[in-house]
This record gives sequence, C-alpha cells and structure tokens, in this order.
Amino acid sequence: MTTPALGLLLDIDGPIASPLTRSVVVPSILTDLVTLTAGGVPIAFITGRSADFVKEQVIAPLMAGGLGEALENGGRMFVVAEKGAVWFTVGPEGAGETQVDETVALPAEFAAGIRAVVREKFSELMFFDETKLAMVSVEQLTTVDAETYQSAQLRYNEVAFDALVERGLGARYGDREVRNAAGHIPFRIDPTIISTDVESVTLDKDRGAERALSHFIDEGDLPSLWRTVGDSRSDYKMADYLHSAGYDVAHVDVRPSDGVLEKPYPVIVEGDLIHDEAGAAFLRYWVDKLGL
Repeated sequence: MTTPALGLLLDIDGPIASPLTRSVVVPSILTDLVTLTAGGVPIAFITGRSADFVKEQVIAPLMAGGLGEALENGGRMFVVAEKGAVWFTVGPEGAGETQVDETVALPAEFAAGIRAVVREKFSELMFFDETKLAMVSVEQLTTVDAETYQSAQLRYNEVAFDALVERGLGARYGDREVRNAAGHIPFRIDPTIISTDVESVTLDKDRGAERALSHFIDEGDLPSLWRTVGDSRSDYKMADYLHSAGYDVAHVDVRPSDGVLEKPYPVIVEGDLIHDEAGAAFLRYWVDKLGL
C-alpha cells in the first residue's frame, strides 16, 4: 500500500450531519466520503455522538453508497464516539463491534437520576440520549426552536451540576468547580448548541484523535498531511494533537462565527458557507485536488 496523500479527522454534527435534521442531507457528502476512502485517504470520525447514532446516520448510508467496496480495496475508516470513550472499526461488511472504556463512564445511578429529571421537568424541550454508553447526554428536540431550548438548557445544566455535586462525584461547569472527597474533579458539564454532555474530564477531541491515529498506524503508513474539520472550539483539539505529533495539519472551522482561534497551524473557513454546506465544499475540494 502506498503512503496516502491526505488523512482526515472529521467531527459529525455540523460538517457532516445537519445540526437541524441531525442527519446527512447533502448528497455529495456521502459520495465524496466514499470516493476519498476509495482513493486511499484514511478517514476517522471523531464525535461526541454515540456509536449507535454514527452507525445509523452515517455508516449505514455510506455503506448503501458503496463504502464497503472502497474498504475492501484497501480503504481505511474508523469511528471514535463519545469523545474517545467509545470506538469501533468500519470494514467491508460495515460497522464492527462497539468498544467502551468503562473507566470513564458515569455511574448508572447518576444516569438514572438525570433520566428521571428530564422526564419530569424537561420532556417537552429535550430528550435523554439512551444510546450513550459512557456519557450522560440530553439533546434538543427538533420540534423546539433554538432560543426556547437554550433557555431551558441553562436551567438543565444547573440541575445536572447540582446532581453531580450532591452525589459527591466532583464536577466542573464553566468557572465553577467542586471537588470530590479525594480532592479530584473527574466530571464536567459540556454544553453544545443542541445538547449537554456530562462527561469525564479526560475525554475530548485530542484523545479521540490519538485513538484514531493509533488504529490507523497499525493498518499501514500514515500520511504526513492532515485536515481536521469541526464546528466547535473543542474540535481544534484534533489539529492540536496532530500538530504536536509533528504532522502537517490545518483545521477547517465550519462555524467561524463562534470565533476563529489563533493556532500555530493554518485555520481554514469555506467562505460564507457554514455547517454541512461548508463540509460538503471541503470534501469536494479534496476529491478534485487529488484527482479522484
């Protein structure tokens, strides 16, 4: 196998899946991902989403679009879910068995408590994500507008933080920190534009990037040139990891309105395009540039 010309680490919500529909709606995204895979580009999805979500909303339509054949002929694809806590391989037959790092999972009793709170107080605005295996997450209902959700989200975040503190688990939310009996802060509240994750402080996109590259290096040569793509400030951490490891990397920010970060590597925006339209433009650029 020749050394690939390019490697990709991709967030899902935003650059690949629409934040409105929570699904892939731009057809060229699927086509170009298959084309790039067939062209030898190793692709990893690094997401806070659950493994089940990625399998249903991303891998299944990719398989229907010819991904299996691309992988059978030497392509490489890998998925890191829940920001590094969960992962699975993708092969010619589709998604492999889901692996979970149980050491970073929230206690089941805490998850049960949050599930009950959402059902009793927030069910008209958000839902408890039953597919998460390590995090505890809630997500905006697609029938609720952003402004209404964000107001409720602030209230929910306080409830979740208090629930961690009351159980002595140790927690961080924004600038606030409460340590557990051992003096540690194992968990944090991490809001996004459509959800809130309660997660281990050890989880983030750099950890996901490290896991993905460890997988790819076991399968063959790695490219020296990488691109990372995301819609949040934490997505830059994928590029941070690659840069620190000595790779030639640039990050593509598909939601620059949140503020483009200053980094020691290039940061790219796709003109006035945002979210999955920007993601689609980025993928098509590389299909053309690589002559695929």
